[in-house]
Amino acid sequence: MRARDKVTVRVLRSALAALDNAEAVPVAESELRGSALEHSPIGAGATEAVRCELSEGRVAEIVRAEAEERLDAAAELTAAVHADRATELRAEAAVLFRFLDSAGTV
Repeated sequence: MRARDKVTVRVLRSALAALDNAEAVPVAESELRGSALEHSPIGAGATEAVRCELSEGRVAEIVRAEAEERLDAAAELTAAVHADRATELRAEAAVLFRFLDSAGTV
């Protein structure tokens, strides 16, 4: 990131967000509706929940899915006006696959 490689920084931030979302605890629909205000928890940390812990295989699976999603999107951009965006998407996928290769999980 110190090299200011914008493509790498952008794709890593996106992958980290996907991993963060995967660690989120699912919330039941009944919890979304809530209950009476007087029964709701209050105070610091009242909404905190233990995050799910992802295995190394699951992390690799999510990163691979992010890369493949970019390749699929690039394949759909067939018009000449979208050539630059398709190239960016392929470069982003290459960054993710490079990290999977370096981790030995491809």
